[in-house]
Amino acid sequence: MTKKIICFGEVLFDVFPTHQKIGGAPLNVALRLASLGIDAQIISRVGNDEIGKELLAFVKKNGVVTDTIQVDKNASTGQVIVQLNEKGTASYTINYPVAWDKIICIPEDEIMVKKADALVFGSLACRDSVSQDSLLEIINYAKYAVFDVNLRAPFYTKELLINLMMQSDFIKFNDEELYEISAFMNSPYHSLEQNILFIATQTNTKHICVTKGNHGAVLCYNEKMYYNSGYKINVVDTVGSGDSFLAGLLSKLLKDANPQEAIDFACAIGAIVAKNEGANPKISNKEISAFMNPC
Repeated sequence: MTKKIICFGEVLFDVFPTHQKIGGAPLNVALRLASLGIDAQIISRVGNDEIGKELLAFVKKNGVVTDTIQVDKNASTGQVIVQLNEKGTASYTINYPVAWDKIICIPEDEIMVKKADALVFGSLACRDSVSQDSLLEIINYAKYAVFDVNLRAPFYTKELLINLMMQSDFIKFNDEELYEISAFMNSPYHSLEQNILFIATQTNTKHICVTKGNHGAVLCYNEKMYYNSGYKINVVDTVGSGDSFLAGLLSKLLKDANPQEAIDFACAIGAIVAKNEGANPKISNKEISAFMNPC
């Protein structure tokens, strides 16, 4: 039976020095999920402008249902200025306010979230009280709430992050985010594993994953740790790599795959994205298999 996952949050254009590409973490997750055979949908908002129409057409063409993307008559479609360093690592300037800051919670969305197998969301969508209130309402209807932390200063508070973690069944951090949040929760620990278990205990969350860039990831699943040490690649840019990682991980775990198989698959798909340009390169299952098993 096909799994259904709803994503909530920002849809936008990543504007690079020479070009622009469609992105936004929850949209990247939805697009990758759709490519992996998951019934993916996103709750968001675009402007009534040309790039908003372009974005809707792209999303629909790539297999993600657009019925729950609202159109704002006043605010413009989101844009993010992307800067890449010499290693391809991205930093972002995120325009505000834009359409996805004003996502409205409607009864139809609540019904769909109730029926879905999981709801994926991040903290960035909460930078405006309108979208934040909508998310906090919708989380109440989720069977399995997945919090993709995605810290973007200055658009978060300690109180917000703790609130979202307390309502989540699964939390994904990168290693820097894990240590930052552990510190403000007064963790006495230093190691990655100790801080994962600390967060799990403090928030009563049994499923936590921490990505470590080119060093792979750690998955804590029902109190057991699973590891992947990463794949050696030539990085083009890291935009969207973590989003595809999360999509790959959820596509396996929600189908009751072995957690080790899930994290290996997720690290592979994240690495393939990082060795390509932009957040949403086309990747076939055959390519993933060949990457994981080159011999």
